Amino acid sequence: MTDAAEDRTDAGQAVGAYKSLLKTFLERRPSGTRQRIAEALGTHKSFVSQITNPNYRVPLPAQHVASIMKICHFSPEERRAFLAAYRKAHPQQAVFPEEAASAGRRILQIELPAFDDPKRQAEVAEAIEELARRMIALASKNERS
Repeated sequence: MTDAAEDRTDAGQAVGAYKSLLKTFLERRPSGTRQRIAEALGTHKSFVSQITNPNYRVPLPAQHVASIMKICHFSPEERRAFLAAYRKAHPQQAVFPEEAASAGRRILQIELPAFDDPKRQAEVAEAIEELARRMIALASKNERS
C-alpha cells in the first residue's frame, strides 16, 4: 500500500471513529433528536444519518459540530471524547468556540426559525453566511487602511 493510500485509510478510520461516537451518543437521546438536528442544520434526516453513520464517507462539517453538541446536550465527558476524535480526523478544520476565543476570534451563532421548506432554510442560512463574510472582508480592509 502506498503512503497516500495509507493516509486515506487512516483518515477514513479517524472519521469513522468520531461518527461511531456520535451514533452511540445519539442512540442515548430521546426520539426526535435526529429530526431536531436536521431542522437546526436546515437539512433532511437523511443527511443526519449520513453524518452519523460510520459506514458512510460523508464527514461532519465543522460548522455543525457546536449545534449538534448543543442539541444533544453532550455531557462534559462525551464532549471531550467527541472533540478529541473529531480533531484527530480533521486537525486543520477543528476550530470551536473555546479555541477561537483563545486565538482572539469570536464565533457567533444565529438561531433560525424552523421553516416548512428545508431548502428555504438552507438558502437563508447561506445568505446570512455570505453577508457575514462580506462584512468581515470590508471591516478587515478598512482596518488595514
